[in-house]
Amino acid sequence: MQNSFKKLGKVAGVAAIASAFVVSAGVPSADAQERVRWQMTMGFPSTLKALADTAPWVAEQVSVMSDGKMTLQVFEPGKLVKGTEVFEAVSQGKADSGYVWAGYEIGSVPSSALFGAQPFGLEPAEMAAFMMERGGQEMMEEIYAPHNIVPLFCGTISPEAAGWFRFPIENLSQVKGLKIRFAGLGGEVMQKMGASVVLLSGSELFEALEKGVIDATEFSLPTVDEQLGFYKVAKYYHLPGWHQPSTNQYLYINKGKFDALSKQQQGILRTACSAGVAKSLARSEALQGGTLKKFQDEHGVTAVKLPDDVLRELKVKTDEVMAEYSAKDANFKKVWDAMKAYMVENQQWRELGYLPRTFHSSISN
Repeated sequence: MQNSFKKLGKVAGVAAIASAFVVSAGVPSADAQERVRWQMTMGFPSTLKALADTAPWVAEQVSVMSDGKMTLQVFEPGKLVKGTEVFEAVSQGKADSGYVWAGYEIGSVPSSALFGAQPFGLEPAEMAAFMMERGGQEMMEEIYAPHNIVPLFCGTISPEAAGWFRFPIENLSQVKGLKIRFAGLGGEVMQKMGASVVLLSGSELFEALEKGVIDATEFSLPTVDEQLGFYKVAKYYHLPGWHQPSTNQYLYINKGKFDALSKQQQGILRTACSAGVAKSLARSEALQGGTLKKFQDEHGVTAVKLPDDVLRELKVKTDEVMAEYSAKDANFKKVWDAMKAYMVENQQWRELGYLPRTFHSSISN
């Protein structure tokens, strides 16, 4: 009898191993269809308000909608991979999924920078319209498929600031030779303006600014910049965020993992990310005005609007950068042409459909 039990135990063990192999290989078995346990590695710390705290919320919605049968376990930057390495990790299957800003992979996917943000480009609501109603999501999935990634549009937030400066920018001559941290396409525009551009991680910026290694830095929108403490070492906060009128986040999913899901499970992820877009947009707009006032009233920060001549020159240099990238990469051109066509079509509505922003000031009178 004991031998029989031993044999049964061995058979059961082999069956369990075989079952685990089937699930890990991505074959949509009945068990795999029922339960999903994925890592979700982060591009930014989930503590950063509006920029990254949407990710845990999305994970929670996935769990609720699936009745706990789908779990996205959040891993902060550095726990699995660095925040800048999410694309590679998900592509290679080192991570199941990741929540990240599109653009760090500009070297291998130039058009990724457009999905992340476009200088003088789409504002949050417009970006949502482009991605969800004008074919942007489909274009992005097609471009990322050869890299073994399904990218789901999963968040959009209010404009970034143009940066923290030790002195106010009042004319073009001050930009030349300026040592500034800048990322993405905006960094290339600043280089064309004559600035000395460096790319540092968020954790390095405070010290670099404090010690004078850099004269200025851009990073994110007011709530995030407050958490990083830039107001302690620079007192001039420049606006508007010409380089990122919207900052857009995505849930990158390993394509093999995504394809192995049932249609229902895929639908849950897509729906949760659509909700994430609404959540992040609402949260980012809800918080910035109060934070900007706090900068002024409690921290002695002066909000500075970039002069029109500086903005106009930035636009000229932006057009040059976009033309150069379009000439080098067919996908970049395809996406940028589609975005421009939408902006041209929407321009009259954008200008006439809404009250001029200055009219809002009459509320306080």
